[in-house]
Amino acid sequence: MEFDLATVDVRSRYKLLTALVVPRPIALVTSCGPEGVVNAAPYSFFNVFSQDPPLLVLGIQRKAPGTPKDTGRNIDLTGEFVVNLVDEAIAEAMNVCAVDFPAEVSELDAAGLHLEPSRRVTPGRIREAPAALECRSFTLLRIGLERELVIGEILAVHVREGLLDPETLRIDYGRYRPIGRLCGNLYCRTGDIFALRRRTFEEWSREARSE
Repeated sequence: MEFDLATVDVRSRYKLLTALVVPRPIALVTSCGPEGVVNAAPYSFFNVFSQDPPLLVLGIQRKAPGTPKDTGRNIDLTGEFVVNLVDEAIAEAMNVCAVDFPAEVSELDAAGLHLEPSRRVTPGRIREAPAALECRSFTLLRIGLERELVIGEILAVHVREGLLDPETLRIDYGRYRPIGRLCGNLYCRTGDIFALRRRTFEEWSREARSE
């Protein structure tokens, strides 16, 4: 099957792309509005894509054409946010944060999550998250009326004690159990891990000749 996306309606494009490009990491973003209210919202259009400078990207859908979500509005106004990574232990709490609460209700309180002070930015980080990335806005791209891409510069990284070897910077995946977003209401665990060693051309050539 093939699809010419110019002839596919927007909702069907979304369903097709989000079902195929999986699993996606989840960013539980904390941001702070100018009035001091902390917002927490999950996004799975998210990834890192540079180490020099250290950058990540968030794709944020607007509530309606021209009406930003709280996260997008807060980042636009303050230039700061924190990406809290999501593991199995806080999966349910992350899902609570996705509820469309009224402005006076705290997602963090409803989800039973707690804030710790950040070091470089005003929004706090989530204490229960396995890792958190403090960010400031690097650039913001508005894509039409309904979506914006936030590129953030990562200023500081927090990692839960026991997950990372400070000498090698290797993660213990027996303890770090991130979840991934599939599509709709579906998520996945990362417990089934295997290794593929990257070979040099010379190694590949020797192996190919020996077959």
